[in-house]
Amino acid sequence: MTVPRGGFFDLNGEWDVENKGIAPDIDVAVTPKDVAAGHDPQLERAVSEALRLLQEHPVNLLKEPRRLCESARKNK
Repeated sequence: MTVPRGGFFDLNGEWDVENKGIAPDIDVAVTPKDVAAGHDPQLERAVSEALRLLQEHPVNLLKEPRRLCESARKNK
């Protein structure tokens, strides 16, 4: 492992360093007991959040267009 001896300014004009990671949007407690029981609390929370968002913002699937070869035949 190396320790960087330099830094850079972030978008707010503050000193920053690489490999800091990203702060989570949603805090999830991960306990050894859950992991030992075969659970992944972060994944389970992510799935529940995704399902909630799909309920709030349903996906509108578009109808598949005609195949190109069918379109070419009908245009002749």
